Amino acid sequence: MSGKRSAGLLLFRHTDEGIEVLLGHMGGPFFARRDAGAWSVPKGEYEPDEPAWDAARREFQEELGLAPPDGQAVPLGEVRQANGKIVTAWAIEADLDPATVVPGTFTMEWPPRSGRSQEFPELDRVEWFDLDRARAVIVPGQTGFLDRLAEHSG
Repeated sequence: MSGKRSAGLLLFRHTDEGIEVLLGHMGGPFFARRDAGAWSVPKGEYEPDEPAWDAARREFQEELGLAPPDGQAVPLGEVRQANGKIVTAWAIEADLDPATVVPGTFTMEWPPRSGRSQEFPELDRVEWFDLDRARAVIVPGQTGFLDRLAEHSG
C-alpha cells in the first residue's frame, strides 16, 4: 500500500455549539457494522501526474455525487495512515445537506471466494460531527486534519 496517495476535501461549518465537519462512513461489507475508525474525509486515490487539489475536487464529486463547493480552501497538509497511504486534504467552509448525497459505487467480489461480484456505495452515509465526536469515529490517521482545522479556526 505504501506509495499510494489520496486527496480530499473536509467541509466544515460554524454552529452555536462550535465547528462541525462533514465525514463519510466507508461503504462495503468490511465497515457495515463499524463506527469508530470507519468514517473518513471524502477522498480518493490519484496518480502522480494529477495535482492533489484537482484530485480532491474530483474525488469529492465522485464520492458524494455533488459538485465540490467553492470557497477559500484551507490547506490541512498531509497525514500518513496506518496502511502507509499518504492523504492530503483541504478544508472548505460550506454547508451541505447529507440527504442530497448520491454516492459513487465500487464493485468487489462478495462474499469472498464466491465468484460473485456486488456493487457497494463508496460512502454509505454522510453526517456532520462536532470535532470531539469526529475524533472518536474518523480513521485514526486522519485526526491530524481535525487538529489543524481547529488550530486554523481557533
